[in-house]
Amino acid sequence: MSQESRVKKSLLNARVNLIFYFLALALSFFSRKIFLDTLRADFVGLTGTLQNLLSFLNLAELGISTAIGYVLYQPLYEHNKEKINEIISVFGYLYRRIGFIILGIGCLLACFLSLIFPNTEFDFGVIYFAYFSFLSSALIGYFANYKQTLLGADQKNYVVTAYFQTANIVKTITQMVSAYYTGNYYLWVIIELVFGVIYSIILNWKINQVYPWLKSEVTQGRMLLKQYPEVLRYTKQLFVHKIGGFMQSQTTPLLVYTFASLQTVAYYGNYTLVTEKLNALLNNLLGSTGAGVGNLIAEGNQAKILKVFWELMAIRFWIAGIFIFALYQLLPPFINLWLGSQYILSNTVLVLLLITFFIGITRGATDQFLYGYGLFNDIWAPIVESLIYIIVALIGGHFWKLEGILLGGITSLFIIVCCWKPYFLFSKGFRLSVWRYWGNWGKYILLSIVSFTTIHIINGKFIAKVLPSDNWLHLILYAASITCAFSLTHFLLLYAGTQGMRDFTKRIISKTT
Repeated sequence: MSQESRVKKSLLNARVNLIFYFLALALSFFSRKIFLDTLRADFVGLTGTLQNLLSFLNLAELGISTAIGYVLYQPLYEHNKEKINEIISVFGYLYRRIGFIILGIGCLLACFLSLIFPNTEFDFGVIYFAYFSFLSSALIGYFANYKQTLLGADQKNYVVTAYFQTANIVKTITQMVSAYYTGNYYLWVIIELVFGVIYSIILNWKINQVYPWLKSEVTQGRMLLKQYPEVLRYTKQLFVHKIGGFMQSQTTPLLVYTFASLQTVAYYGNYTLVTEKLNALLNNLLGSTGAGVGNLIAEGNQAKILKVFWELMAIRFWIAGIFIFALYQLLPPFINLWLGSQYILSNTVLVLLLITFFIGITRGATDQFLYGYGLFNDIWAPIVESLIYIIVALIGGHFWKLEGILLGGITSLFIIVCCWKPYFLFSKGFRLSVWRYWGNWGKYILLSIVSFTTIHIINGKFIAKVLPSDNWLHLILYAASITCAFSLTHFLLLYAGTQGMRDFTKRIISKTT
């Protein structure tokens, strides 16, 4: 594959992702308002909790599709159709086995739904119908949609995005109409299942068009598996490393339900909807540097590697600071205008949520360089991260409910992501003292705090008084004013105080002149 072809595919993937991102973003906020008003917060919380329960069953998949994607790169480059067919057959075999396991465990879990929802106002007919519909939708991916991994490995993920997001948009609109005019729980769930089937049929039709020679035979997958031992090896490594993040993201709503209520799950979901959408946007914008980091490390220029690392740290701290400040000032009035004042959570919850969000953005540079160096052998780290989170969250949830659960997440992220991962990278990758990291990291943190405090004071004394946020127009003007003020202040302080931001600025200027 030529460099030009790779660039074109990358740009096409990015363009399609961003287009559908903004379409889905707008629709998700509008639809959530409709669902909360017509179906009520308890039903939204119920469906969210059921989907989180089922997501635990998908834990067995973590790593397999990524491993298969990695194994496919070489035969795709060589146009080795026979080998591609064999690998997809292996993938189909593994996915089918996982599908049967999930089906069995899912049926077993259904026996305990009455214990999971002991005091619900919903008829158990609704709960069981929703549960098995969501389970069926999940199983479609294992028995019918496994071939889509080939599109991702072939840099044609825009096909998956286009079909999936189109189906998702049409599905959401149909559910909105149904909820608005009927308010029927069963119909809402049926639409969810039907569109899952429709998406699967259309996707597989498209895959057969793109790869007419693809003749995967799942029945041969078991015999062929022995020819590809690297699949299981990579899967085991990736599984362990993904489990930490999975545990935190999927366990939190369940713990919120356990220590608080379904209503709190829905209220918390309103906030995480915003942060997750923003996180997805940032992943699209900043995640593209991963391949470049790998090539840079392969080049072996230590000085250049460190220079780029601090540039990426600078840009991530700048962007993270902007989003954190904006969300702190704007999220409560946004929730008020969007859903109503009754949906606003405490300021403590907001602060804890934003700290988690901040760590998630700023960790990206360290993660990219760890992957670039191939440093995966710290398989104990995600296990310890999960244990810390669960222990602290259980204790914190008992005493402080939602605030305590979020504190558990921050504790685990700080110990593993903020402390261990930089040490691992500097000692095994850069082969330098980690104190160099802590010195520069401290500068970034201090400058971010100074920027936040300065603009927060200015906002309280001047901007907020001139531009209230009591309607959508005022909120937009207010958001633009404080975001611009903070962005400029934060950039100037980072430029003055860190070499990383100065180097990054020079790089941008040189590219545009």
